[in-house]
Amino acid sequence: MSKTETTDETAAAAAAAEHDEQELGEAGAQLSTVPRERVVPGSFGGVMQPGAAGRIAWAWRETTGWVRWFWRQLTSMRVALILLFLLSLGAIPGSLVPQTGVDETKVEDFRAAHETLAPIYDDLGLFNVYSSVWFSAIYILLFVSLIGCIVPRTWQFVGQLRSRPPGAPGRLTRLPAYTTWRTETDPEQVREAALAMLKQRRFRSHAVGDAVAAEKGYLREAGNLIFHIALIVMLVSFATGQLFKSEGGKLIVEGGGFANTLTQYDDFKSGSLFDRDHDLAPFSFTLDKFVGTYERTGPQRGTPRTYEAHVTYAEGADGAGKKTRIEVNRPLEVDGSKVYLIGHGYAPVVTVRDGKGREVFKGAVPLLPMDSNVTSSGAIKVMDGYRDKDGKKEQLGFQAFFVPTFAGAGKGTMLSQYPGLDFPVLALNAFHGSLGVDAGLPQNVYQLDKRKMKAFKDDRGADLKQRLLPGETMKLPDGAGSITFEKDVKEWATFQISQQPGNVPALVGAVAAIAGLAGSLFIQRRRVWVRAVRGKDGVTVVEMAGLGRSESSKLPEELADLAATLNSQAPTAPDPAEPVEGVRA
Repeated sequence: MSKTETTDETAAAAAAAEHDEQELGEAGAQLSTVPRERVVPGSFGGVMQPGAAGRIAWAWRETTGWVRWFWRQLTSMRVALILLFLLSLGAIPGSLVPQTGVDETKVEDFRAAHETLAPIYDDLGLFNVYSSVWFSAIYILLFVSLIGCIVPRTWQFVGQLRSRPPGAPGRLTRLPAYTTWRTETDPEQVREAALAMLKQRRFRSHAVGDAVAAEKGYLREAGNLIFHIALIVMLVSFATGQLFKSEGGKLIVEGGGFANTLTQYDDFKSGSLFDRDHDLAPFSFTLDKFVGTYERTGPQRGTPRTYEAHVTYAEGADGAGKKTRIEVNRPLEVDGSKVYLIGHGYAPVVTVRDGKGREVFKGAVPLLPMDSNVTSSGAIKVMDGYRDKDGKKEQLGFQAFFVPTFAGAGKGTMLSQYPGLDFPVLALNAFHGSLGVDAGLPQNVYQLDKRKMKAFKDDRGADLKQRLLPGETMKLPDGAGSITFEKDVKEWATFQISQQPGNVPALVGAVAAIAGLAGSLFIQRRRVWVRAVRGKDGVTVVEMAGLGRSESSKLPEELADLAATLNSQAPTAPDPAEPVEGVRA
């Protein structure tokens, strides 16, 4: 053989190999909707042409090229994952650092305790993370990235659903899963049997030339798209919830009521787009009674068993009253608002009289729990109506401690032994002077400002203090009056009234994201080809091959199962007595 003939054969073999690779690439294309990167930075404008017009055209091509490259980078899945990771990192300081929109008191306490860090945190926006510029930038970029990634992939996926699986490559032996055998069945019958078998296995299949092409696993890409669309739904829902939310708290004593107006809240915060004058749902409710029962014995003694508020509520300004119960995990839902039961305590009823016996204050005073057994503390403030023995206006203040179940005198400190009202005791310290409320500054109703007050003294010159049982009275010295612990202890409950318009879409998005992620992880997209041609000896040669998005041990197993099924309809022909040249056994 001459050198020229050898060179020609080598070139022909190389061309054939290149042709086979091209055919395999077409057969394996569109197994994914991930966009391909075709642009290299700095190669957009080509050669700059002479003259001003040429320079302008070159600059325009270069600028638009860089914009397209940046857009492709932003809408790539790699950048989306990086932005999602940055968003998660950005949420960490929002959980660790006190936030202005959640608790301004904690923010001020942090400022006072960390004079060096506080200005740095202010500059970085760490006291208001979720509305800071940097967090909003990450949020918006992630939103744009997901949309820019999903829209073209969705259209491409729709195009794939409308198209048919591509024809078989020229050389099936190049595919990762391959098998072959010889049969005496006619090629047309083999292809018909293969087509029927693949359709029965829910493959999308059709005959192309001398082969049958089939494809399965489209839901993998559908799951991938659902996952990313669900992420967008969740981002929009969270943003909507933050912008249009409202949340407030209210403490109500048994017999008291609440109307959903801004002035009725003890504390209230809302999103920046929430209209406080028009967006509050019109409803009201009254706390008829609070029912709480607790475990009496055993290691779980004191654990709540029943914890519910019986209320009467009305929708709108003139709605009829309806009775219902609010429990810890069962809120009252009225016109898009939810009323949650979040706390409970006791409000002893006390009566305060001046030196002449006139009643100057009577009511239930809510006290705040300090432990799980509802040991409570607070303040009783008499701001108006009281005059001392000389007729001079003065204010009274009582520091109060209450235990629903007292251990008994000489049997321990003033701590409750059980959260139920078994042995209620009220301990009081009495003061007189100015409560500091006339200055107009906000004041904690559960704390007593004693800076301008003096303690009443007993006969021994010590601060006046006394433990009272229901019905007992503490006399103030020098005819200054008295305070009586009435035989009545009311219960109070705290409620959180909230409107979260994005909760339902966020939940739907989260469920869809999990379902889509499961589909994209566990569903395999693969293609199968069956070629049947008549060999030189007249015996049909059957070839089967499979191709998937990634290497998987299941693809060869599935192909083997399909081959076994088809082989039962087109059985293997006996081996020829002498091998026939050109036919692969």
